Amino acid sequence: MSATEMKRRDFFKTGAALGGGLLLSLYVPEWVLADSVHEATPLTPSIPPFAPNAFVRIGTDNIVTVIVNKSEMGQGVYTSLPMLVAEELEADWSKVRYEPAPVDAAYNHPVFGIQMTGGSTSTASEWERFRQAGATARVMLIGAAAKNWKVDSASLRAENGYVINPASGARASFGSLAEVAATMTPPKDVPLKDPKDFKLIGKPTRRLDTPDKVNGAAQFGLDIAIPGMMTVLVARAPVFGGKVLNFNADKAKAVPGVKNVVQIPSGVAVIAKGFWPAKQGRDKLEISWDDGPNAALSTTGMREQYATLAKTPGLVARKVGDPTKALAGATKTITAEYEMPYLAHAAMEPLNCVVDLRSDRCEIWTGTQFQTGDRAAAAAAAGLKPEQVTIHTPLLGGGFGRRANPASDFVIEAVQVAKAAKAPVKVVWTREDDTRGGWYRPMWSDRFTGGIDEKGNPVVWAHTIVGQSIIAGTPFEGFLIKDGIDGTSVEGAADLLYGIPNLQVDLHTPKIGVPVLWWRSVGHSHNGFAVEAFFDELAHAGGKDPYELRRTLLADQPRMRAVLELAAQKGDWGKRLPAGRGRGIATHFSFSSYVAQVAEVSVDKQGAVRVHRMVCAVDCGRVVNPDTVKAQMEGGINFGLTAALKSEITLDRGRVQQRNFHDYQMLRINEAPEIEVYIVPSTEKPTGVGEPSVPPVAPAVANAIFAASGKRIRKLPILKVDLRG
Repeated sequence: MSATEMKRRDFFKTGAALGGGLLLSLYVPEWVLADSVHEATPLTPSIPPFAPNAFVRIGTDNIVTVIVNKSEMGQGVYTSLPMLVAEELEADWSKVRYEPAPVDAAYNHPVFGIQMTGGSTSTASEWERFRQAGATARVMLIGAAAKNWKVDSASLRAENGYVINPASGARASFGSLAEVAATMTPPKDVPLKDPKDFKLIGKPTRRLDTPDKVNGAAQFGLDIAIPGMMTVLVARAPVFGGKVLNFNADKAKAVPGVKNVVQIPSGVAVIAKGFWPAKQGRDKLEISWDDGPNAALSTTGMREQYATLAKTPGLVARKVGDPTKALAGATKTITAEYEMPYLAHAAMEPLNCVVDLRSDRCEIWTGTQFQTGDRAAAAAAAGLKPEQVTIHTPLLGGGFGRRANPASDFVIEAVQVAKAAKAPVKVVWTREDDTRGGWYRPMWSDRFTGGIDEKGNPVVWAHTIVGQSIIAGTPFEGFLIKDGIDGTSVEGAADLLYGIPNLQVDLHTPKIGVPVLWWRSVGHSHNGFAVEAFFDELAHAGGKDPYELRRTLLADQPRMRAVLELAAQKGDWGKRLPAGRGRGIATHFSFSSYVAQVAEVSVDKQGAVRVHRMVCAVDCGRVVNPDTVKAQMEGGINFGLTAALKSEITLDRGRVQQRNFHDYQMLRINEAPEIEVYIVPSTEKPTGVGEPSVPPVAPAVANAIFAASGKRIRKLPILKVDLRG
């Protein structure tokens, strides 16, 4: 082990002892400096920077570097989390930089206990910890100035990167105090600011990572290149669970630039000097496959299986009142079946992983959302200990959950390739590989029965859900599956906010050989559509305005009722529209945030749908950067529209039928609607924004289609409205 690696390990022993809290250390080893990609001026090696904890480093050049323990995949954590530190530190924002955190327990999620990014928890989980890190550093800097000036620290204040003595007018920059501050003992439990005194938090703030993305300096996984690196493409089984029977690589090896062809557990790897020869070589492979037990899988067959299951009682996830008795006494009952397809994550940057494997260490560069799990998996695949594996997290060109796989599939595969190649490798997935590579949002089938009384009010709600578990077989099974029910399968349904007196939600979990995984907004993505679309049906069956009925049944949910009213007001609910146009409304509570949306849609005489306007109101607690919230709401709406109008993964004879963006389509910019986002002011702690705007999109659009055409939409995607009959 090198001296640098020994220093690295010693540094993190302190962090582990603190159970993932503030990493207190008065000495920062040289590796921290070497890893920085946003350092303005190299620091003098003999003067270490001031690093009071795991998240803040202040150099003698006055640069404040915030070490961010979340993966940046477009959601803005490289700005919002430094804002938390800068606020309490009283830093000069123009001198604040960011740096991705290494993998260590010090950077673990305070709730999930691992280093990861997901669940729309980045800001919520670090709201106090990052502020505390900044506040601690501020107090130490003030203490250093007090020591230099021989005054009481209580007489000093920090402001815009300086410690100031109001009495004498003396000023000292943070950088000039760093050396003395580094000799001081960090205080504990420093009081945090009263929110009324915030100067940066809550203000629209330009993102720190934008300049590098504009000038081309930003590094994504696909940009990584290391000396001696080979590029690898893997031929994987066309059917999930299939295996190689035999293969002939003669034609592949004849391609100039192809260096080797090897079999690995997931298929056959073509190792080459560049992407194009690897691609050409893979195209020329001759492989015989054993398709295995999933060769007969088809979407048609699964639809029939799911529809049959949906007509039978499942495991009860929630029961309120006596739904059976209430249904028998209802004045009117309605039944509806809904269906949603498998969905790929389709991130703009396909999967990729660079591995440099040596006998005693392994270094990995990959856009991961699951640093802890991927490091452990890589170590096991390499035959090393986790501390012998280093993971670098470049920018992610989208994640949506695909890069947070408990199975660590693309990381393990890359390590296996590196072992076989005996050289550094970059394993690249093409768009086709990514689309057909599995780990989809599951396919779902839902059956509802609702009952209304003589006044048109809902008195019973019965909902049966059918779909695969994304948690079964993962390390999360023990606390996310209770009594056979995967909580992610029923979220957004079992926790219905509407005050309906008799309710039952039950679940069937068929075991299907298609790999499935969380997808942006997880279970809310499908339950949001089914629940809010059926609610609209129930409202109309009782002769109720869908907005007014929601408002009535949310009497005990003031935060949701407030966003509903705001969306309806801003979305011109109740105002007349031209023929062929309609408005639909939907609400959804997810990731502790409240969202309501109004969609304005037209349906032409051929049944083509156009979404013209989406109005979104959100209550996500206290807002750090309003620009980020707005961007995430807008992005989530367009993401949700893609799923509602365009995308599906289907199977025939066990094979995924879609390949690329021509048949797994995205919403195009000319199809995107006008989007308006309204943020409800709140003094509550921050909650999620990355995912909560997705669930209400499809039902708002479907409900608007009904308003425009009189036709109900119960199946996604909405390729076209059938206007017959």
